[in-house]
Amino acid sequence: MRTIIEELVKRNHSVTILVPDASPSVNYNNSRDAAKFNFLVFKVSYSRQEYLDLIQELMRFSMYEAHLSSPLQKFLKTASWILHFLDFGRQQCDGMLRNKQLMATLRHASFDVVLQDPMAVCGDLVADLLSVPLIISMRFSFGSVFERHCGHAPVPPSYVPLAPLPFNDHMTLGTPSSVCETIGKADVWLIRTFWDIETPRPTPPNFKYVGGLHCKPVNQLPEDLEAFVQSSGDAGIIVASFGSMVTNLTMQHANIIATAFGQIPQKVIWRYRGKPPTALAPNTKISDWIPQNDLLGHPKTKAFVTHGGTNGLYEAVFHGVPLVGVPLFGDQPDNLARMSRLGTAIVLDFNHLTAEELAEALHVVINQPSYRTNMQRLSAVHRDQPVTPLSTAVFWVEFVMRHGGARHLRLASYDLNWFQYHSLDTGAALLVALMTVAALWWVGIRCILRQCRRQAGREKKD
Repeated sequence: MRTIIEELVKRNHSVTILVPDASPSVNYNNSRDAAKFNFLVFKVSYSRQEYLDLIQELMRFSMYEAHLSSPLQKFLKTASWILHFLDFGRQQCDGMLRNKQLMATLRHASFDVVLQDPMAVCGDLVADLLSVPLIISMRFSFGSVFERHCGHAPVPPSYVPLAPLPFNDHMTLGTPSSVCETIGKADVWLIRTFWDIETPRPTPPNFKYVGGLHCKPVNQLPEDLEAFVQSSGDAGIIVASFGSMVTNLTMQHANIIATAFGQIPQKVIWRYRGKPPTALAPNTKISDWIPQNDLLGHPKTKAFVTHGGTNGLYEAVFHGVPLVGVPLFGDQPDNLARMSRLGTAIVLDFNHLTAEELAEALHVVINQPSYRTNMQRLSAVHRDQPVTPLSTAVFWVEFVMRHGGARHLRLASYDLNWFQYHSLDTGAALLVALMTVAALWWVGIRCILRQCRRQAGREKKD
């Protein structure tokens, strides 16, 4: 989302960002961002720490406890988290929609479009109240519920796996369904994936696939980092990151990973936050932030050790760097399962990870040419588009702004109920008609047969 709005600012659009004061990800006090965006901050009744604590609890369970838990325990935990997140969402909606001053400011501003990530709730309601076109920007929704029922995108369960299940496009079982309303009014859906790793399926004309929109050519590395990279010689470097949200690696897991890195000839640049591993080897440089895109695009980079987040995944695809994946939670198992099927990654189990296994996986990915060849082929497919994904995304945002929406791209199915959508009304009418015709035929034939029997009886008497 940030990549899109920064590009809109570059094109001289005025961008206003609605953000709760407890947002865990948007730093609305950042002076550089405040110079580019207009932040409208509204109060909510929960704290930033409460939200972060819930996320950390979810991650901790997914990483360290889920594999030891029974299906019932997983269900109860998941249900509890869903209820908590729904409650945060309700409080966010209240803080936004019941804030008369905020709503008056929004009405007075005369916006051209609302751009929403469905993870930030109630943007669709704001668009509806302001009578402004809505654009959805998303990677996926769990169970593909928003795409199927709000966007009316065909997702045949026979060959389209529901996110984030790590299945391929050869399946046998069906899926449940649900309903939605205001999100379905979106004029355009910007889906942050692409056909390079996505499974083919029919899509509505207002679904635009823009995976990798944040990818860009490399910039020069800082001098100290460039010197470290160059010191690797012909062996090259490994880039490692488990994402910005993972801050709770146990020392045991950190030491397993550090030990593995110490067993390979490459230098390693590892994004790591927390107490340094005691097994950290001289060939490994740790930092709480790294220029990931620039490192992945460096000619000396041999492999990327990743948790499988979508952003890092597409940066690796863009630069053609093979993967060793260690999925932790969310859509990561699905993302890395796709890359494994494409022959661009080796996927390891976080809870059964050993230093020897990780070191061996790195050795295979680096020294078997097929992994890099397959990833470079994928990179070529990803780059070979008429325009960049970012240009596509921004074009459709501006298109909606110019034309006040994109209703001509919406399927007629949005105006049908489920009975009409599945042609059950037509089927019922045809069935009644067929049964009526059949009944008339049957009555007619019985009348003819009865008449024939009477005629035969009279002839016998005669």
